[in-house]
Amino acid sequence: MEERITKVLKEKVDPVLAEHYGGATLTGFENNVAKVRLTGACASCPSAQYTIEDVVKEIVMENCPEVKDVVLDTSVSEDLIEMARKLLHKK
Repeated sequence: MEERITKVLKEKVDPVLAEHYGGATLTGFENNVAKVRLTGACASCPSAQYTIEDVVKEIVMENCPEVKDVVLDTSVSEDLIEMARKLLHKK
């Protein structure tokens, strides 16, 4: 199921979000709920929750009927943590 959701995100969601210099990544799938992190400019957009509800959720659930909900993953990515570590340790 995760592969199908990832494919839908890449092929159908990312082109829409690319218009706003963003994208979407699946970060988890449990109990038929997909957790999605927005990337690029969409990651810091104040309307990220609306993007999930109005764009991502609609497209994913239309293409993957087994998915019962799509929620925004607001956790901090490991890439961002690693970048912060590098910045903090520069001398």
